Amino acid sequence: MNGRTLTASMLTEYDRWLRREERSDATREKYLRSVRAFAGWLGGAEVTKEAVTEWKAQLAAQRRAPSTVNTALAALNGLFRFLGWEDCRAKFLKVQRRIFRAAERELTRAEYDRLLTTAQSAGDTRLVLLMESICATGIRVSEAAQCGRAEVALKGKIRTVLLPAKLCRKLLKYAKKQKIARGEIFLTTDGKGMDRRQIWAAMKRLCQRAGVAPSKVFPHNLRHLFAAAYYRAYRDIVKLADLLGHSSIETTRIYLVESGAEHQRQLERLGLVS
Repeated sequence: MNGRTLTASMLTEYDRWLRREERSDATREKYLRSVRAFAGWLGGAEVTKEAVTEWKAQLAAQRRAPSTVNTALAALNGLFRFLGWEDCRAKFLKVQRRIFRAAERELTRAEYDRLLTTAQSAGDTRLVLLMESICATGIRVSEAAQCGRAEVALKGKIRTVLLPAKLCRKLLKYAKKQKIARGEIFLTTDGKGMDRRQIWAAMKRLCQRAGVAPSKVFPHNLRHLFAAAYYRAYRDIVKLADLLGHSSIETTRIYLVESGAEHQRQLERLGLVS
């Protein structure tokens, strides 16, 4: 255990290892943020299992979401696996599967429509099409789509994503107007592809004008809205898992968790209180 201290060069090598493991940019960024926070908390002290357990307890005491704590622990465990410090690995918090979503994160269809209308009124066709591309297909914000169908590769998987014909027509019209003949459609003013941060920021600015709570407005929530709408229409969770690119139906079930308000209505309809 002697001499187990984290250095900047170790974190740089860990980042390179994550790249070789083909982790996404978002995952690498999240993992490095967590391990840097742990290193800062240590302040140069030796890495021990006791220190890791104490840091885990501190995160939990800060009332952070269990999923957030577990993500931080996954980052540390990955680092320890890379360094060969297996005895320092931490156990994840045990989380009971949620049966309903928090109201402050539940984006409704009406709110989605209001976002589109507000963006369109502001002349931001790019943002309208970007949100429609995510919400109408369930595609991840980090996946690039072409018209009609797209072969997307992420997390070691390749899948085909089909686009609705109406969306294709709108995208082609937009591309022609922007004089885009090939490649990415959603570009910044300097001609570079928009990244997830820029998309997130644009949606946050829009939600203020549209009167929609910022906690509900982020790209991944559009995937949740797609999943809920698809399942209500077809009740096929297996097909939905394929459309979303999930390896496990258990992951898809998370997307179908109902709102707290709907869960409350179901309890009321039972009529078990005299």
